[in-house]
Amino acid sequence: MTLLNDSLVPVSTRLDFDALAPVFSRAVNQLDEAATQQLELAGIDEGLRELVRLRASQINGCAYCVDLHSRTARSVGVTAQRVDALAVWRESGLFTAAQRAAFALTEDVTRLSETHVPEEVLAEAVAEFGEEGAAALVSLIIAINVWNAIGVTTRAWSVTPRSA
Repeated sequence: MTLLNDSLVPVSTRLDFDALAPVFSRAVNQLDEAATQQLELAGIDEGLRELVRLRASQINGCAYCVDLHSRTARSVGVTAQRVDALAVWRESGLFTAAQRAAFALTEDVTRLSETHVPEEVLAEAVAEFGEEGAAALVSLIIAINVWNAIGVTTRAWSVTPRSA
């Protein structure tokens, strides 16, 4: 299929968040680093971390984070097939019970105002990852949701086209 007009449509920055709120931007980065340290202490692998970040970013519609975390997931060994199927993980047989528990928790924390995170969703994450692992996942989900809120609101970071 050939597109009639294949020129890209630019998406302009609304606010240069990093320049305008540098103290807060650094604090969010530190929050993300703290979440990553908790994940390492809990033994949660990099692939799952990136899939969790990616799933929250898909839900929130953060183009920059979807691009970043899909590329990072592939770079740490997640197959392209799993990355592509993440948006439909409930209908896919490509994910383990532990991954599915992490994705359910991700979706419910990300949609907090709608879901109030049902007790059984958190209990399943605890059953799969232990309390420390579940807490580390909650930390990660909160951190990526902060990044997504900044990215969607300000469009501070743009997606750079890559060759196939």
